[in-house]
Amino acid sequence: MSTRNCILCPGQGAQVTGMGKDYFDASAAAKETFESANRVLGWDLASICFGGPEDRLNQTDVSQPAIYVTSIAAYRAAMEKGLLSPETDAVYAGLSLGEYTALHLAGVFTFEDGLKLVAARGKYMQEAAVATPSGMVAILGADEAAVNELCAASAQGEVLVPANFNSPGQIVVSGAIAACSRVAQAAEAKGFKSIPLKVAGAFHSPLMQTAADRMGAELEKIAFAMPRKPVYANVTAAPHGDATSIKSLLVQQIIRPVRWEQSMQTLVADAGLRFVELAPGRTLAGMMKKINRRLPVESFATAEVLTAAKPA
Repeated sequence: MSTRNCILCPGQGAQVTGMGKDYFDASAAAKETFESANRVLGWDLASICFGGPEDRLNQTDVSQPAIYVTSIAAYRAAMEKGLLSPETDAVYAGLSLGEYTALHLAGVFTFEDGLKLVAARGKYMQEAAVATPSGMVAILGADEAAVNELCAASAQGEVLVPANFNSPGQIVVSGAIAACSRVAQAAEAKGFKSIPLKVAGAFHSPLMQTAADRMGAELEKIAFAMPRKPVYANVTAAPHGDATSIKSLLVQQIIRPVRWEQSMQTLVADAGLRFVELAPGRTLAGMMKKINRRLPVESFATAEVLTAAKPA
């Protein structure tokens, strides 16, 4: 039986200073990816990825293009070594920002067009975050019904909604600063664990509406093709359809929750899939262990895989 890869593309939060540097040094394809990104953006993304400063890399307008470029550099380096190939890819899935990486790998838009989109997305989300003091809180140990109850009780007229369904017992809520503080206390009182996240603002909530509106206009500038292989949509936890619906769901994704757990539950039921997580980081593998502890996820977080792994 031929290899059938499920390519997992990380989202914001996976960034770390130094990311991609080993791929840049080890692979001509990865080096060209970073150099092309610098040309498209008109500023030196590679130097921030490789050397920081960390606080700048962590800002949304930098971290989103940085992760997109690093993931694609890792994929291209692996392809150069015969470790990955579009022919052996069966399906793609990306967490939040990673959905753009997945769509590019599936042939929906070019690398350059995708980079322009994620740079705009990061900029608009950063600006929306600055406009309204807001945040996100991870609630551990609660199911969707319990989190919905916590949000309803803690909102008190402010925005507070589930934002990321990451894995069983790990749901992130998003909203106004005061509401986030209230829900954290309420969750602890109910016996759950709450962890305020270090993010710029309330992503995947109605507080991002201005960013969603502006991204709608950006998406209309770019020609989209049908995906060559299925790409799972964050909003629906189902494969994307035609170009028009993809654009619509990418706009909705900014203000609606990411249903990552539901997407992965569907994919892990396919016993023939080989799961591969692209750089940077191993966040998605960690989530997958909570979904199916016995399912291996191969990590391409570092360029060591280029010499350690065998061609597919």
